Amino acid sequence: EGGEGCLDTYERAAMDNKDSEAEIHPLKTEDVKAQENHENCVERRIIIKQASQLSRLSRWRTAAFFISLFLCLMIVFAFSFIIPCPERPVSERTWLRNYDNAVAYQFLAIEDVNEDKVQDVVFIFKATNGSSSFNSSCSDEGLPSPCAFITAVSGTNGRVLWERPAATEVEWMQCGIKQLGGAPGCLVVGQPVSLTAVDQQTGEVQWRQSDDFGANYTVLTPLSVIPDVDGDGVQDLIIFIATGDKIKTFIHSGKSGKQIGSTGSLNVDGEARYVMLSPGSSHYFLFYTANSLYAYSLKDLCSAATGMEIKLPGLEQDPQWEKNMDRTTHRLTTLSAGDIRYLAKIPGRSRENILVVSSEMATLISAQNLQALWTLNVSHVMSEPLLGYYKPDVLDVVLESEIGPNRKKVMIVEGGSGAVQWDLKLNSRAESPRPAMLSTADHRSTFLIWGEYQVAGNETISTAPLQKLYLFHPSYTNVLLELRNNTDQIIAFNATLFERSRHACYVLLRGPQPGEEPGLVSLMKRKLKEDVSESKVIWLSQLAVDSEQYIRDRLYRMRFHSRV
Repeated sequence: EGGEGCLDTYERAAMDNKDSEAEIHPLKTEDVKAQENHENCVERRIIIKQASQLSRLSRWRTAAFFISLFLCLMIVFAFSFIIPCPERPVSERTWLRNYDNAVAYQFLAIEDVNEDKVQDVVFIFKATNGSSSFNSSCSDEGLPSPCAFITAVSGTNGRVLWERPAATEVEWMQCGIKQLGGAPGCLVVGQPVSLTAVDQQTGEVQWRQSDDFGANYTVLTPLSVIPDVDGDGVQDLIIFIATGDKIKTFIHSGKSGKQIGSTGSLNVDGEARYVMLSPGSSHYFLFYTANSLYAYSLKDLCSAATGMEIKLPGLEQDPQWEKNMDRTTHRLTTLSAGDIRYLAKIPGRSRENILVVSSEMATLISAQNLQALWTLNVSHVMSEPLLGYYKPDVLDVVLESEIGPNRKKVMIVEGGSGAVQWDLKLNSRAESPRPAMLSTADHRSTFLIWGEYQVAGNETISTAPLQKLYLFHPSYTNVLLELRNNTDQIIAFNATLFERSRHACYVLLRGPQPGEEPGLVSLMKRKLKEDVSESKVIWLSQLAVDSEQYIRDRLYRMRFHSRV
């Protein structure tokens, strides 16, 4: 109680002090109140101003949002309705072009000529006049009639893209050369002896050079593109001409066609062919005859032609190859084998390997140490080896060997081990086209094979077997699809994807060849699915797993893949 009394006394004293102060200083109290009112007004103004700014900012944000939305809608509308999307060429499933009173050469190139992302066809026929599409004649290029016309045909519909008289006769044509006169082009080796560079897109002649190859010569093919030797910024060309037991070498500028340096000469012991290999950072040319194998480095050939030491990237020499080579004769003694039929490059893990096919066996040689990796007994191989995939992403080699009169055996050999994965015996003509391959989306391959299949136990050797085209896919190891039966003379055959990873087709060039009586020449493109849907299913064994229609439907739906 005493504490409460003291507190009340203190509070009363404080109040009395305030009252007395107010009585003594009345103006001071009024100033304090006015200051407080002023501060309150200022605070209210600041709050109102901030609210106004926030309100204006909110309106700007709203406006920006709707303007952005409007612009987005306008862009979508423009791309959807106003700006046209690039039209995708509609490829016809099949087309056919005929040329009357003509003959055709065995050259068939597949390239995108008009840059519409669809592959086109380039070929050569010989006639008095060109097709009616261009009304071109031999006299347009100062050539006697008849002459050879190089022609590009659209892969979409068979329309002639361009056509040009090229030469009186054609020894060789090679397309897809990336730098030829400054543009992608085709190189034509013609008679009288001339080299003609043709722009692949327009058909215009980029350059033409005359050459003296001598008498009774043979052009070794394919022609090889080499690094820039003359320093004009364009890759150059090396051409090998066989005359008896000698091989002449000509190096030509890819930009102007002019010969670089002088003509070289190589000694061999018979009719030769060659392949170009690139072990490591060097380039070598392997020439093979029936009994010997010769190796020449690109550096030696360029130095001999120019008469000076050439030091350019890609012109180094490989020590392992130089050690295994006779420096005088250039023979590769470790690889020489009797009766060499074919030499082929087989991609390896780090570098290309060499497949040597002789009359009795096939041997894969390591390009790194020139040692044999595997050997397979196979006799009388009829055509150049073809690469494909029997198992997913496992590279294989397709070999065709003669096993009797008008009989052949097709084998799919694993590239890494030499083991035979699959084989098939067929009746076959001597001029039968070699097989073709198309890569599928399951990382394997579809194989197209020409011949005539006969059921086991009912084989009869025919003097003129039929030319039938068969399709084989490793998902059905006991099934063939018979696609078509062809009775005309086939000059050239190829299969490819006309668009990236789609539109699998094959191309047939049929008719008479040079030296034969002129007649009807036909060029046909046909979509593979068109034949698959109407194909005949052939069982290679008695075990039928699925119905024939199910197999046709599944292979019809098969997707393809463009390998890099």
